[in-house]
Amino acid sequence: MEEIRNRKDVPKEHTWALEDLYASDDEWKQALKAAQMKLPEIEAFCGRLGESADTLLAFLKLQDEISIFSDRFANYSMRKADEDTANTTYQGFKDQTMGVYVAISSAFSFAEPDILEIADDTLEAFYMEKPELKVYKRYLDDIRRKRAHILSSAEEKILAAAGDLAQSPDDIFGLLNDADMTFDSVTDIEGNRYPVTHSTFISLLRKPDRALRKDAFCSLYKTYGAHKNTSAAILSAQMKQLNFFAKARKYESPLHAALDSSHVDPQVYYNLIDTVHENMDCMYRYVRLRKKLLRVDELHMYDLYAPMVTDTERDIPFEEAKADILDALSVLGDDYTALLKEGFQNRWIDVYENKGKRSGAYSCGCRVHPFVLLNYKNNLDSEFTTVHEMGHALHSYLSNKNCPVIDSDYVIFVAEVASTCNEALLMQYLLKKTTDKKERAYLINCFLEQFRTTLYRQTMFAEFELKMSRLIQDGKSINSETACKTYHDLIDLYFGCDIVHDPQIDLEWSRIPHFYYNFYVYQYATGFCAAIALSQKILKEGAPAVKAYKEKFLSAGCSKDPVSILRDAGVDMSSKKPIEEALRLFDSLLDEMEALLSI
Repeated sequence: MEEIRNRKDVPKEHTWALEDLYASDDEWKQALKAAQMKLPEIEAFCGRLGESADTLLAFLKLQDEISIFSDRFANYSMRKADEDTANTTYQGFKDQTMGVYVAISSAFSFAEPDILEIADDTLEAFYMEKPELKVYKRYLDDIRRKRAHILSSAEEKILAAAGDLAQSPDDIFGLLNDADMTFDSVTDIEGNRYPVTHSTFISLLRKPDRALRKDAFCSLYKTYGAHKNTSAAILSAQMKQLNFFAKARKYESPLHAALDSSHVDPQVYYNLIDTVHENMDCMYRYVRLRKKLLRVDELHMYDLYAPMVTDTERDIPFEEAKADILDALSVLGDDYTALLKEGFQNRWIDVYENKGKRSGAYSCGCRVHPFVLLNYKNNLDSEFTTVHEMGHALHSYLSNKNCPVIDSDYVIFVAEVASTCNEALLMQYLLKKTTDKKERAYLINCFLEQFRTTLYRQTMFAEFELKMSRLIQDGKSINSETACKTYHDLIDLYFGCDIVHDPQIDLEWSRIPHFYYNFYVYQYATGFCAAIALSQKILKEGAPAVKAYKEKFLSAGCSKDPVSILRDAGVDMSSKKPIEEALRLFDSLLDEMEALLSI
């Protein structure tokens, strides 16, 4: 059985440098007290923001100061909690952080209503009197744009105080999923035992031993099936809290509320689903190709991750992955690769799985420097996960460096673009580097998988999330039966009739953490399409495209609405065109795969 270490046994060089935030837990505790002492300073501005340009500027500078402080404070406790979700000390730190966040949010709750009360001509006079205020013009304009959805100071304070409750579904899901759930180990045909965990599951589904794949699949969903009613209740609570806040703020729906926070038209969401529906034939063709290449009489859901090209997968140690990434991303310039090296060498990354560690991967764009969580396995998928998360990290780093504090935090609509662009550049680099026909087919197989898992699968997730939300909007209930039936129908739609619909897959919704991120998943698909377009421009046009990408996109933060930022970099996501072009590339890759393997 593969050893999964306790946290204390992980070598320091494979862990992230949280000491760059605070040297010790005691230092963090002092910061906790300092955070609590900031509350009266914030509240002293209540009702005064329109009294003078000096007062408004002083308040906005205080807001920046607390944003910087909170970023450091929260990152320490959240990252510590994710190192070992069973460590009650750091779970306590995380809870205290959430309490402080709610208190600060509540203290600031007067700000938007007060800003809305400032007359337009008064605000213009403030800009003339204090030119420094113009740094905040985009932020102030955005608040005033959402005038219809901002409530009175008293009502805003109540909603802010409810923030801790609103976080509960995500917190409960995380503890159930990461700390409490365990899965039966599985054994291959040679008698080797493998642990089934969140991090090993997909690796096991890639094994050539089909019986092992099936057993891993059944092991995982046996546990999820045992908790399906609890999982449905947590999902229902999430959808109810989103619906409550959307109604309270007078939005048409939770989708409208979520997308308005990023200044994105809901039509972008609908365009994605509609365009993918219009191109299901490509996905059905992919399923038929997979069935042929695996040479099976019946294709099952546990066969979807098995390589269609065998005997080419190899171990890729982390050091080799880093070297590939540096070479692949050299097209973005020496300044970009220098930042990558800094991250690799100075412990921005927590590399390997340990017992209790949060599953999956993420990048957190802390202002000190980004922190990246991985659960690295020595395979190509982990190499792509690494390049993906470092795309997030450098996007955050460059936005923090080049934007004022108020504009530095890019919105979620563009959050997946830089990461996926990195993946596309790595794929093109590996394809260009290989001279072996079979290896090229293997890489194309991996590229096809990115389309299946990111464009089609994430769109399916987005459609499921929308359907769950609409159930609550319509006054209906979410239970395990309705969730599984909805997911069952989507599996049939997205995968077609050439695959066996194993009943366990109807439970897949219950293990997806992103359903607690408030209409986040669609952005993986839109981001993928934008990233494919940007990577093609970078490779075809060279320096001008690289310059536009780094200056107009990576360094832009939220200085404009996200669709405009992408348009400045050369991609128009208000249309279906980038999605259609990505799907045409998917179709052409299927052509090449068939030609390489003479099907």
